[in-house]
Amino acid sequence: MCGIVGYIGKRDVAPLLLEGLQRLEYRGYDSAGIAIHAKGTGKTPGGLKTAKAKGRVRELESRLPKRFAGTAGIAHTRWATHGAPTDENAHPHVDTEGKVAVVHNGIIDNADELRAKLTADGVEFVSETDTEVLAHLIGRSQAPTLEEQVREALRVIEGTYGIAVLHADFPERIVVARNGSPVVLGIGEKEMFVSSDVAALVSHTRQVVTLDDGEMATIKADDYRTYTTEGSHTSAQPTTVEWEAESYDMGGHDTYMHKEISEQADAVDRVLRGRIDDRFSTVHLGGLNLDPREARAIRRVKILGCGTSYHAGQIGAQMIEELARIPSDAEPASEFRYRNPVVDPDTLYIAVSQSGETYDVLAAVQELKRKGARVLGVVNVVGSAIARETHGGVYVHAGPEVCVVSTKCFTNTVVAFGLLALHLGRIRDLSVADGKRIIEGLRKLPGQIQEILAMEDEVKQLAAEYAEARSMMFIGRVRGYPVAREASLKLKEISYIHAEAYPASELKHGPLALIEPAMPTVAIVPDDDLLEKNRAAMEEIKARSGRILAVAHQKQDKADHTIVVPKNENELDPILMGIPLQLLAYHVALAMGRDIDKPRNLAKSVTVE
Repeated sequence: MCGIVGYIGKRDVAPLLLEGLQRLEYRGYDSAGIAIHAKGTGKTPGGLKTAKAKGRVRELESRLPKRFAGTAGIAHTRWATHGAPTDENAHPHVDTEGKVAVVHNGIIDNADELRAKLTADGVEFVSETDTEVLAHLIGRSQAPTLEEQVREALRVIEGTYGIAVLHADFPERIVVARNGSPVVLGIGEKEMFVSSDVAALVSHTRQVVTLDDGEMATIKADDYRTYTTEGSHTSAQPTTVEWEAESYDMGGHDTYMHKEISEQADAVDRVLRGRIDDRFSTVHLGGLNLDPREARAIRRVKILGCGTSYHAGQIGAQMIEELARIPSDAEPASEFRYRNPVVDPDTLYIAVSQSGETYDVLAAVQELKRKGARVLGVVNVVGSAIARETHGGVYVHAGPEVCVVSTKCFTNTVVAFGLLALHLGRIRDLSVADGKRIIEGLRKLPGQIQEILAMEDEVKQLAAEYAEARSMMFIGRVRGYPVAREASLKLKEISYIHAEAYPASELKHGPLALIEPAMPTVAIVPDDDLLEKNRAAMEEIKARSGRILAVAHQKQDKADHTIVVPKNENELDPILMGIPLQLLAYHVALAMGRDIDKPRNLAKSVTVE
């Protein structure tokens, strides 16, 4: 969601901060701002200078004064929570005297109460944001150090935050803090960076330090130190980011979404690489930290995720249930954490998040750990909060995904669940023959994905017909239903066409009332034991003059159009059947002139509730 960038060193800071903000544009935002510590020259006084603008980073860049030079600064892209997108509500926010500048990701839950107290004390607010409260609290502190001033302010704050603070009286440092929203330090040569996302850092350094919740840091040009919000020293150690700066480039494609769809064959090859064990017809997943005795003791699996990760979890639950014969289900993490769930010691919980920072998922993980549950993570980002909080897990190795909507990470997450299901199945009762069968299917996936991607022109032609629809229905049975849900979400996210997904078996229980020629249906029709049931559902739609686009393993006579995809093993077919529907959503949105990489109202990594 919101993005933070900071720098302190010897280079001119404004161009570096603008570059970092541009790297974070994919996260979603509606305004941007920058604050620098300017050095005085002649008759021009030094101190803090700020510039802010509603709209894109390029709008901010156009508003920078000609003399806007310094070697320390912080910047921000804002996704509105408190107050509309305006220049005044954009970050950084400053205190009354203009000595403190703050950028903030997250939400201050008690902001109204604190604002009322500060207003009673004579403070005049210029924005509607919760963040401005923090700037005034720091500015009014009488503590001798910036670290203690920030610490005093945080003691009265309730909520989530990732912050960076610049102070006119302490020009040689930036103080940062984290509670529920990512903060990453970048270590350079006699210069230091800070960001909410490594994407803003990798073009300058791959040595990073990731803060934990309740941790603060002070960065100077040649040093950093970490400590808790209570003041105790911590020993956070640098790690090396595995992704190169080039991984975030568009690579000759018109959009990041198209690039990432096209990368799926290679991405799936990465998640499989080095993990298959032909000798025992299983896979190696050393990061699970789950020995065979513990795996056999599992009585239930509960998968938690949000949005696309939740849909991947639904497919994963089916795979685990089919291959390992363990009762499994998936649930939105945002619902799970609020319904006072019964936490069973024999249940294995799996948290799914592309970024590894999704707040609702992270909060569910923390609550589960508090209640003594075993929690694994399935994430894409090494060293992310969920990766650190869980007892073990699987990295999906999809590589950086810049487009707001997820494609290759969804596919790799489902493949990772296939690996986990095979691993658990072979520990339990899955036969050697079935293990070999699944391994052969997994190995076919990259080549079959390439076959599907080669059909793009065909899908593009279909998209031109369906781009005129104002609403669409997606249906599937059992394995096909989560595919329908994810495909429906993709279409909604980037085309803004209303779409609904239903189990095909539920059509006659209400949704058939919506069927008419203007309401096309996309049917997921795998060639499995439910093929005839799916054909019967299409027959019901045709009887009501509905148009049908089928995704199937063979041409469907009842459908107006069929996208024929390669057949794999029944359990793995959902991985392939969703890919042409990613292309369909892409080309529908393209035909409608949508901003595909930055759909309205959405953010890449949802780090607030």
